[in-house]
Amino acid sequence: MHKVFISFHSNDIAYKNSLTKFNEDNPMFIDGSVDTRDISDDLPDDRIRQKIRDEYLGDSTVTILLVGQGTKGRKHVDWEVYSSMYDGKVNKRSGVIAVLLPGANPGNNWTAAHDNEKSAVYPETTSWTSVDNRAEYERRYPYLPARIIDNLLSKEVKLSVVPWEKLDTKTLPLLIDNAFDSRLSNQYDLSRPMRRANS
Repeated sequence: MHKVFISFHSNDIAYKNSLTKFNEDNPMFIDGSVDTRDISDDLPDDRIRQKIRDEYLGDSTVTILLVGQGTKGRKHVDWEVYSSMYDGKVNKRSGVIAVLLPGANPGNNWTAAHDNEKSAVYPETTSWTSVDNRAEYERRYPYLPARIIDNLLSKEVKLSVVPWEKLDTKTLPLLIDNAFDSRLSNQYDLSRPMRRANS
C-alpha cells in the first residue's frame, strides 16, 4: 500500500471524510493527510515548498486532489499540489490524481493517463479523444486548478482526472498504483508561480 496525501478545499471536507472512511472500511492506502493551513504567508516560496514537501506531505508518494467548485482558486490547495510535484531535500515528488467531485464535472469528462485505466475504470467508453490545448481543457474542466491543467498539457506527465463516481475498491487502488509508478518519471511543469491569495 502507498502513503497518500489528500488535498481539498475545506468546503469539501465531507468528501474527504467519506474517502478516508471508505479506505478504513476497505484498506487501499495509508492516509498521510495533515492540515497545512497554519503555514505563514510571509515565508518565501522556496521555504513554503520545502516545509510542505518535507514536513507535511512527508513520505507520501501519491496526492489525491479532491476538486470541488471552490477548489480552483485556493492558495493552500495550490501550495499542496505544487509541493507534491516538487523534489524536496528529504522526500521526492509524488504522483497526482485529480478527483472531480459531484457538481465539478458539468460535461462528465475524464482523463485516463495510463492505458490500463481505460478498460478498468471506463469499460463503457468505446471511443477516445485526446486534448492538446489549454482552452479545451479549461472548457472540459472549469473547476480544475491551473497548475493541474499546466501538467495535463505536458507530454512528460501522466496525471489522471477521474469522476468521484468512478472510485471503488478496484479502480482506486489501480489509480493510486499508476500514479505511484509514474511519479519519478513525471517531469512536472512548475513554472507557474505559487498562488499568494485565494480568488
